[in-house]
Amino acid sequence: MSITQALILYAAGVGAGFINAVAGGGSAITLPVLVELVGETLANGTNRVAIMISNVVAAYGYEKDKKVPWKLTRTLIPPAAVGAGLGAWVATQLSPGAIRTAFGVVLILIAVSVLAGPKVWLEEVEPRLRQPWTTLVFLGIGFYGGFVQAGVGFLLLAGLIFGTGVDLVTGNAAKVVIVAGYTWIALLLFIFAGQVDFGLGLVLAAGNSSGAYVSARLAVKKGAGWVRWVLVVAALAAAARMLFA
Repeated sequence: MSITQALILYAAGVGAGFINAVAGGGSAITLPVLVELVGETLANGTNRVAIMISNVVAAYGYEKDKKVPWKLTRTLIPPAAVGAGLGAWVATQLSPGAIRTAFGVVLILIAVSVLAGPKVWLEEVEPRLRQPWTTLVFLGIGFYGGFVQAGVGFLLLAGLIFGTGVDLVTGNAAKVVIVAGYTWIALLLFIFAGQVDFGLGLVLAAGNSSGAYVSARLAVKKGAGWVRWVLVVAALAAAARMLFA
């Protein structure tokens, strides 16, 4: 890895970390860079090093302002972790490109929902999911996160906001904790499959962590209204890339 490649990877990581801490889709920035460096198979696993570290840093940023709903996240991490383990195992066997189009459509629907019904995203509402549906939903989201990761933040936010009733800032705080809580399982499976380049992963993690920490603090200071617009732009950009790239 040359100095130029390291700088490009770090810069991509900063942008991805910033987006991931308040929305999702940051992997749509970093995965193409990694693919150019190491190919698709190693890219998917290597990306998890940065995802793991940056979400821990983002969680720290939210926790400094006491925004993490620990009681909620403790109930959602286990099903997400089981799903992530299954998804990561499947990813070591198959190409992750199989569901790009379907997920691109989901992102557009999420962006439309944020624009058309902002109150649901900006304020706490009554939870709409009850057991066992909550467990099943987060099991499925965890599976996608373990499988390909790119854009899982959008699914987690939708599940948290529509399913549990939290607002957008609290949902983001819960999201980064949940991602940190399941990613280590996916990372281990990719390591055992020999699909992780730690040198690239740590450079990317440094960039991701820088962007994630700044974004988490901004989200708390600027509030849900600011996060809403970041979410819309990020969702549409990620959808365009998945549908037309």
